[in-house]
Amino acid sequence: MAENGESVQRFWQQFHGPNSGYLEQQYELYKEDPEAIEPSIKEMFDNYGAPAWMNQQETAEQAVSQTTLASSVKKLTSAMQLVEAIRRYGHTEADIYSIGGYKGSKTNLLELKTYGLTEEDLKSIPASWLWDKAPSDVENGLDVVNRLRKYYTGTITFEYDHVNNNEERKWLFDLIETGNARLELTDEQRKVVLERLVDVQGFEHFLQKTFVGQKRFSIEGLEVMVPMIDRIVHYAAEDKIENVMMGMAHRGRLAVLANVLGKPYDKIFSEFNYSKEKELMPSEGSAAINYGWTGDVKYHYGAKKEVSNGDALKTRITLAHNPSHLEFVNPVVEGFARAAQDDRSEKGYPKRDFNKALAVLIHGDAAFIGEGVVAETLNLSGLPGYNTGGALHIIANNLLGYTTDREDGRSTRYASDLAKGFEIPVIRVNADDPISCLSAIKIAYAYRKKFHKDFLIDLVGYRRYGHNEMDEPRTTQPKLYQEIDKHPSVAELFAKTLEERSIIEAGEFDKLKENVDTKLSDIYKNMTEHDIGHPEAKLMPDVLLNGLDQFETAIDLETLRALNKDLLKRPEGFSGFKKTEKILKRREKALEEGNVADWGTGEAWAYASILRDGIPIRLTGQDSERGTFAHRHIVLHDTATNEKYSPLHGLSDAKASFDIRNSPLSEAAVLGYEYGYSVHSPNTLVIWEAQFGDFANAGQVIFDQFISSSRAKWGEKSNMVILLPHGYEGQGPEHSSARLERFLQMAAENNWIVANVTSSAQLFHLLRRQAALRGREQARPLILMTPKSSLIRHPKMGSPAEEFTTGKFKTLRNQPGLEITRESATRLLIGSGKIMVDIEEAMENSEQNYEWLRAIRLEQIYPFPKKALEEELKQLPNLKEIVWVQEEPKNMGAWNFVDDYLRDLLQDGQKLRVISRPSRSAPAGGIPSVHKTAQNKIIYQALNTSEGGKSSARN
Repeated sequence: MAENGESVQRFWQQFHGPNSGYLEQQYELYKEDPEAIEPSIKEMFDNYGAPAWMNQQETAEQAVSQTTLASSVKKLTSAMQLVEAIRRYGHTEADIYSIGGYKGSKTNLLELKTYGLTEEDLKSIPASWLWDKAPSDVENGLDVVNRLRKYYTGTITFEYDHVNNNEERKWLFDLIETGNARLELTDEQRKVVLERLVDVQGFEHFLQKTFVGQKRFSIEGLEVMVPMIDRIVHYAAEDKIENVMMGMAHRGRLAVLANVLGKPYDKIFSEFNYSKEKELMPSEGSAAINYGWTGDVKYHYGAKKEVSNGDALKTRITLAHNPSHLEFVNPVVEGFARAAQDDRSEKGYPKRDFNKALAVLIHGDAAFIGEGVVAETLNLSGLPGYNTGGALHIIANNLLGYTTDREDGRSTRYASDLAKGFEIPVIRVNADDPISCLSAIKIAYAYRKKFHKDFLIDLVGYRRYGHNEMDEPRTTQPKLYQEIDKHPSVAELFAKTLEERSIIEAGEFDKLKENVDTKLSDIYKNMTEHDIGHPEAKLMPDVLLNGLDQFETAIDLETLRALNKDLLKRPEGFSGFKKTEKILKRREKALEEGNVADWGTGEAWAYASILRDGIPIRLTGQDSERGTFAHRHIVLHDTATNEKYSPLHGLSDAKASFDIRNSPLSEAAVLGYEYGYSVHSPNTLVIWEAQFGDFANAGQVIFDQFISSSRAKWGEKSNMVILLPHGYEGQGPEHSSARLERFLQMAAENNWIVANVTSSAQLFHLLRRQAALRGREQARPLILMTPKSSLIRHPKMGSPAEEFTTGKFKTLRNQPGLEITRESATRLLIGSGKIMVDIEEAMENSEQNYEWLRAIRLEQIYPFPKKALEEELKQLPNLKEIVWVQEEPKNMGAWNFVDDYLRDLLQDGQKLRVISRPSRSAPAGGIPSVHKTAQNKIIYQALNTSEGGKSSARN
């Protein structure tokens, strides 16, 4: 076309009206056959193309077509966004709240208008465009949205988008969106569920009316938790899992004990002790349930029960004892489970079988997010030294923490949000819908079985009464409790549903309730009252009074040489780190005459000999494989391949496993875990080591509530060893003291052993004695202060061969390097640990004559060796004073503990004094030069006849 656009436009502007219509007709003919029209008109079209107004019309039509297409694409992408939002955020509109203001909380993320959509828009989109596996009855986009809303916003909802493993996420996705997430129960099974709910409700109602105002931490509002646990036990028994290990706090504990663990009702009734002068006596069979001698409140106790799982096999259900420190039972139960799963019968690492045990942890909603030990325990779930093949978690969510609303109790939307950081899938479910709750158990159990990972169910209900039955919740949550007061129980709601479906008849529910009340009333009426006068606390068992020196712990020299030789062997082709191997090579000559074995060597020999005796060992802690102070090197790394090898795995005579693990940077959870392991496997020597002894502070609840007192409270035995590096080296307040005073303050009723030893042979014998205690009634934990960098390789901590091959652990040890002068001694110096080594060095470098001094190391502080010390004092006829020396401040360390024992040993005219740092608020100073001056002052006062320290004469 010769003409430009502007001239073409002017040309076509001269045609109007009928002429323009005629030209349009001719142009249509021209497009089909240019020769079919008059030559003059053909020439016009050849030169100027189509009439301008026709181009404009065509452009307009094209624009309309493109606009329509863009709109359709936008509606499709918006619909896809909506569908994805339902999957991701459906939980925000789910019907999981049966009561409370949260019931109606919504988000605009699930509204059609947010995405510029109408129902007609969705109907116009084929279902397969939005959901490639849409069921056949889902035909369009609106059907897709409605079906997915049903799956994700009902009484059960899901959060799993935070799970990064694609296989796990796809498994959950398929299970939910194929409609297979819901558990289908027969009519008879539904009736059984109703009966269980009635049992639970009837039990709680009976306690409420019979023991008015007494604490019981009722399960009402979360009664469905009992049939949920039933379902877990059912699945576990089907799969022949040998142990179901449970941990839970107070809420609902009595109902679980009665209805799941089978604790006799009369035993529970008797524990309410409604009278000061009389007590209810349970039946003879019930009374056989034994606890510790000091006891505990009824809602802290645990229990055990066995159920048949076919083929004459049994599944044991264990509910762990739990103090008021709610969530601290979590790692203990995980330790139970791991101990049950480990096969320790052969050398090397134990072999695990996840089917041996299942951990079930029931949390409170406020405590789950609020207690740090929960996060610590969740962090253990994927670690090779601690994972148990997945725990099932249930949050017993009653919307309140005592009197605290959730807005004041957590910074997250849900109590369960903490678990998302550990990629644990979450189901939230309405506690008023039993079928949805049991469906949640089905999914959680199947996930754990397939992937061996933790799963969390947030069971959302309410609390019928206050935090306890003496509490008035209407003071702090008046509006909430107005709603709760009007709200029917889950048993009533479920019975109504079954009645509407003709599964039960009218009146059948009332009959079930009457039967339960009659049963409980009859049990209660048949109990007898027993006059108890003025009841007194029981005493600890006599077996704990027996001495600990009955065990032979020495081994013959040839055996020791063989073990030492084995410890120096390496696998073929193993390339050890040269510096480390050079250090370890020195141990080869440790048994030769004139040589001594250092601390690390003595420790390794102890472990090797214990394994030779067929006793498994589990040792964990922060950096325990190498040792914080690089003394242990019990796990070696191949410098070429980074493969690990432990010399204790290569022992030819080892008859049991050696499980050595570096732990995560956790105290409370790991310490609780190892305690639990030691309880469930009493024949294993379980050892936990703190990086520095001070770090044990962070596990204080486990020490207070479990390790120190569980035997007296619950009859629960542990033989574990706690290694706590302790000693003053000028490293400041956080790296000096293991807080020895705290363990001595809790020392009573021979509950544990507290020691601070000063030679490798003493360590050897002490660990072997502890191993010998395993599984016996005399068993108890060992709290051991261990040396740090300045002492751990100190020559004076070494021991010659004969100290390993003869004798046994000494509770009192003569001060090395000091001639025993009983007749001339006027001062008896007693101390424990590092300070006595420092004093030994000072004496060695001094020219002074110490005939006036008798010095003894107190190696075992508790049980205090009073008789042995008394015998020693009888041989000191000219004694004028007993001096206790310690490097800790006077208000810390052992002084306040040994004070009474030493005072009782004083004779007329004798004095008792203490030499120490002054009383302080912090355990140590942070300036090395000041530390050194203070340390030298203590040593000077201990070794000079002039008085120093606090005097305390006996009258």
